[in-house]
Amino acid sequence: MKQKLSTAIIFLTVAYFSIGVLLYFGQRSFLYFPSPVVNHDFETLVFNNSGESINVIVGNKEKQKAILYFGGNAESVVYNMPIFTNIFQDHTIYLVNYRGYGGSSGSPKEKDIFADASIIFEAIKKKHSEVSVIGRSLGSGIATFLAPKIETGKLVLITPFDSIQNVAQHRFFIYPMFLLLKDKYDSFSRVASIKAKTLILIAENDEVIGSKHSDNLVNAFPASQIIVKIIPQTGHNTISENEDYYQSLKEFL
Repeated sequence: MKQKLSTAIIFLTVAYFSIGVLLYFGQRSFLYFPSPVVNHDFETLVFNNSGESINVIVGNKEKQKAILYFGGNAESVVYNMPIFTNIFQDHTIYLVNYRGYGGSSGSPKEKDIFADASIIFEAIKKKHSEVSVIGRSLGSGIATFLAPKIETGKLVLITPFDSIQNVAQHRFFIYPMFLLLKDKYDSFSRVASIKAKTLILIAENDEVIGSKHSDNLVNAFPASQIIVKIIPQTGHNTISENEDYYQSLKEFL
C-alpha cells in the first residue's frame, strides 16, 4: 500500500512539474494566435521599431479626429475597417497589426507591443486634434497602457479583463502564475492613472473572460468616469455581431 502511494505521489509530482514546464515555455503560444496577411485596398503605414516593421491599416484619411484600434489575440483587424469608416466618418481609423500579425514582422511580447503602441500613438497624436483608443480583449490591456497618454479623446474597452495574470491564475489555480507568467497585461493597476472618459462593453455570455475579471476592472474606475454596457445574448467572439455593439460605439465616440 505504501509503495503504491509513493508511486502515485511521484507520478503526480512529475506530472505537476511537467505541465508547469509546458506552461512556462509554451505560454506565449497559448496567449497569441497571430493572424495571417489579408489582402485589402486600404492604405498601410509601416512603423519601424527595434528592427521590426509594424503594419497599421488606415481608413478615412486626413480627418481631424482619430481612432486607434487594438484587437484581440487572434483577430484580423482589417475586417473592422469597412464598418468603422462608415460609422466614424469624421475620424481617421488606425488598425494595428501586432508583431507577427497581418504581415508585421517579429514575435508578440508584452513589452515590445507596448513599445510599438507608444511609438504609433505619439506619431498619430501629431496629426490629429483628438485621438481616441479602442482595445478589444487582449487589446484592452494595450489600450489601458496607452490611456494615461490620452489628452483629448476617449477610451473604449471591449470584453476587458483586470489582468491576464488573474485570468490565468483562475484557469491554472494550482500553479503560481505570478511567477510563471511573462506577459501580465495588468490593466487594473493602471486605472488610477486613466483620466479619459471610458466606455466598457461586456458580452453577456463571455466564455473567455469571466465576469469577475471584467467586474474587477469596472469597479476600479470612478463611477462618474465610465459608462458600462452589457451587450445581450453575445459571447466573447460574437459581441461585434450585435447591432447594440456598434450603436454603443457610435454614440460614445
